[in-house]
Amino acid sequence: MHVSPNIYEDPTLTLDTDGITLRRYYFPWAGSKRIPYSAIRGVECRSMSWRSGKGRIWGTSHPSYWFPLDVKRTGKEMMLVIDVGHRVKPCVSPDQTDRVVELLSERVPVTTP
Repeated sequence: MHVSPNIYEDPTLTLDTDGITLRRYYFPWAGSKRIPYSAIRGVECRSMSWRSGKGRIWGTSHPSYWFPLDVKRTGKEMMLVIDVGHRVKPCVSPDQTDRVVELLSERVPVTTP
């Protein structure tokens, strides 16, 4: 079995040379979601407010977005919205957003504010 080397890792996600793994994505089992770069149409980097996800520890209050479990999200300022071509878009708030955006922009289209 081929294992891709990690290029970024924090408690919420891992980027490797082939894709993204979002940890604690599925509710209530906290299973991971794997997204290959080839499945990503684009990533949008957005400022995060209390209305747009900062207060959302897990799940959604909006039917088009899903946040994996992240108990530290309330202290973060930015989120990434991942377009995989489905109605529901995975959202993540990495510990080092700038570094993740830099790495993703080498592999998929990224829109920043």
